[in-house]
Amino acid sequence: MSTSEAVSAALRPSGGELARRILALAAPTTLVSVLQVAALLIETVIAARLGRAALAGWAVVLPFSLLLGQMSAGAMGGGVVSAIARALGAKKEEEASQLAVHALLIALGFAAMFVLVLAVLPGVVLPLIGGPEAAAAATPYAMVLFGLGAVPAWLANTLASVLRGAGKHALAARVLNFAWIFYPVLAFVFAEVLGFGLVGIGMGFAVVFWVAAFVMSRVVFSGAAGFRLDLRVTLRWPLFRRILAVGAVACCLALVANLATILVTARLASYGPVAVAAYGVSARLEFMMIPLAFGVGSALTALVGRAVGQGDWETARRTAWVGGLMALGVCSSVGITVALFPLTFANLFASDAEVAAIAARALAFIGPAFGGFGLGMAMYFAAMGAGRMGYPVAAGLSRLGIAVGGGWLLGDVLGFGMDGQFVAVALGVTAYGVLAAVAVRPGVWGPKGA
Repeated sequence: MSTSEAVSAALRPSGGELARRILALAAPTTLVSVLQVAALLIETVIAARLGRAALAGWAVVLPFSLLLGQMSAGAMGGGVVSAIARALGAKKEEEASQLAVHALLIALGFAAMFVLVLAVLPGVVLPLIGGPEAAAAATPYAMVLFGLGAVPAWLANTLASVLRGAGKHALAARVLNFAWIFYPVLAFVFAEVLGFGLVGIGMGFAVVFWVAAFVMSRVVFSGAAGFRLDLRVTLRWPLFRRILAVGAVACCLALVANLATILVTARLASYGPVAVAAYGVSARLEFMMIPLAFGVGSALTALVGRAVGQGDWETARRTAWVGGLMALGVCSSVGITVALFPLTFANLFASDAEVAAIAARALAFIGPAFGGFGLGMAMYFAAMGAGRMGYPVAAGLSRLGIAVGGGWLLGDVLGFGMDGQFVAVALGVTAYGVLAAVAVRPGVWGPKGA
């Protein structure tokens, strides 16, 4: 090792210092995530209280509502965080401002796709997944949830990502905290007190995110991100590409992840709406790992992006591993607890005994894999900061292939039924975490990495 390399190595932060940096940025976002988890669990309870048919309809829409949040906050949001963090790491404030404007236009374009497919054409899409009975309950819910809520959700989460890219995680969290605090309250009022049922849940979501989008826009346009946002910019494809190079790939990964849930739901539809409703409960708890990992993940995207912007790939890799192990520990703890007491957790979110019994069977198999899901999500967010998305793509495809193809093999060919399908889901989640993690090594993450 040369003298300059030795000095550079000595100046690099220790593992403990990296953990402190991650926690400092993750803490406010983690609070948002905890509130989001609580809100979404309450949403599940509200849907269950509306009856078996409503719960089945809610379960059919679930993968799409999850996809909306994952794309706007984590996937394309990660592309926004990564691009702005790298611009600010290179001291290019004007470019960061231009990137923010381009990000808002991307957000509106993606929101329009959700509106078209799920608010205008839900009667075409939803029966293919859950069958006619579940789709009948799901269709009006989807029309309100996405017709009124897709645009504000994309705008609010994109503006929050602009702030996170500037290192203003706490500021972004303050607005979103209020949204996730008031969402379950409004969902309950609209759904049960005012009697709108599932549609009321969608109404509550739309209201809180329109307010969040308005407040977040005021914050960003005030210059709180460290640069003044000016809408009068010349649109340039290279700036769109800088966000999309990470964000579009990440959106495809989010789509693949939810496609796995959609296809597994479609496979379970042959067992009837009870199985569809039960897997919706299990899938909701599985996807709760995303908000839990998101606090660490959003910090990783910003910190890794800054390190890469400065050309320090060694620190970028070490940061990713420290954060990945933190997410693994948290999600493993939750998953093991769920697997040990599956019926207890299932009964919290299913008022129907038959639904709860099937959901408990699913959780007993899938719960131990939650840790792998958390590790994979953390490394996925870190990869967005590094701009190295090849392995996360492979990890997402492997999850889809194992969950669906493995479910067919174990459930249908080998005759294990629903249990075989649940085992395949667990194996797919585990493979996702392993493949996303093995990418973080010098041969892939470095100046010559693919």
